[in-house]
Amino acid sequence: MYKSIRQWFAPAPAIPQKSEKEIQSLYPKFRFQVLESTFIGYTVYYLTRNNFSPVSKEIGEALSYTKSDLGDILAVTAITYGIGKFFMGALSDRSNPKKFMAVGLFLTAILNFSFGFANHYWIHLFLWGANGLVQGMGWPPCGRSLGHWYSVRERGTTFAFWNIAHNIGGGIVGVVASHSAAKFGWEYAFFVPGVIAIIGSIYLFIRLVDTPQSEGLPPIEVYRNDYPPEEKEDHEKELTTKQLIVEQVLMNKYIWLFAIINFFVYIIRYSLIDWGPTYLKETKGADLLGGGYSTLILEFGGIGSTLLMGWVSDKFDGRRGMVSLLCIIPIFFAFVGILINPPGNIWIDYVLFGLIGLFIYPPVMLLGVAGMDFTSKKAVGTAAGFIGLFGSLGRTAQGKGLAVLSTHYSWDVALGAILASTLIAIFLLIFSWNLRPRG
Repeated sequence: MYKSIRQWFAPAPAIPQKSEKEIQSLYPKFRFQVLESTFIGYTVYYLTRNNFSPVSKEIGEALSYTKSDLGDILAVTAITYGIGKFFMGALSDRSNPKKFMAVGLFLTAILNFSFGFANHYWIHLFLWGANGLVQGMGWPPCGRSLGHWYSVRERGTTFAFWNIAHNIGGGIVGVVASHSAAKFGWEYAFFVPGVIAIIGSIYLFIRLVDTPQSEGLPPIEVYRNDYPPEEKEDHEKELTTKQLIVEQVLMNKYIWLFAIINFFVYIIRYSLIDWGPTYLKETKGADLLGGGYSTLILEFGGIGSTLLMGWVSDKFDGRRGMVSLLCIIPIFFAFVGILINPPGNIWIDYVLFGLIGLFIYPPVMLLGVAGMDFTSKKAVGTAAGFIGLFGSLGRTAQGKGLAVLSTHYSWDVALGAILASTLIAIFLLIFSWNLRPRG
């Protein structure tokens, strides 16, 4: 049975190459189709991953969960999501993204339905941990697909556009979850996204395609005459599992640098996604819908800047670290503003949330692209998964850490920990200032 499953998920085989006229006609069509389907698919993944935080306070009140209990649920899903990203990333590099991504979305829908029907802490802990694991089937196949259909010199701009899926999905989920919970009960913050995910899974299975060669087209490097340095002769060479994990990732010092930086960037990012609504409710007087809208403001704040900074990084020869550093610095001052802003001026907090969203999403996107720049396109999923693993560990640290600090000390102390993480990220990014793709 294992062999049959492996064969079903295996990459689509190459077919005879089409005529030059057909290539010129079909290539733009399929490029758009891959960008569109992975964009929509990953947006839907967000609806079934980040729908816990906007209603966590209401779940706690309904089921008598402590803030520590809620923090444990956030922490376990962050851990399993990180593990899932790494191992699913390695699997995705040897799988058909059309099937891989669609199955993952279907499984997360089932786990969301199960979470909504459950009412016991340990069952919720298990289900949301399992959800984190299958959520790891989302980003790696997107990286694999885009890496095969878009060349090195257009990655910054392409991934900048694709990365808006994070913002749209992450923004919409706060509104969908909070409105569903306010109207029908907290359970519907999981039922409604689950239904959308089932539809998204079917859409991916119909719409997404595998490599250009599986559609009778030449590799993207040939089509655009854009070869990565040192890789012109073997850009289509398949890698063994050892080469994927050990040579391309674990022995790659650049991947380690980007991964460690990502740890602290994810602390910054998810501190407001996971705890922002609760923080505003407990300290600034926000209600359920106001907490949900804070997530929308945070996420949508990053759309324009992500597009701009991706393009800028391409124009500066792929210096993703330099652009990321310039984005992180203003975030420090925005958190200082949130810390000193007194209750009664929640609009100021909303503005600062939007400012943080404006500057945090370019580094989130660029660190992933930087990982692609310094590894083979055949190892994109594995590298992305490894960098994502460290990001998830960062989310785990803040998920549990901020719960402990805010409960046993104060929210001011918790914000101080976020400020410290921001300073560490700034320091580490200095070492990536001059890094460009493949030297």
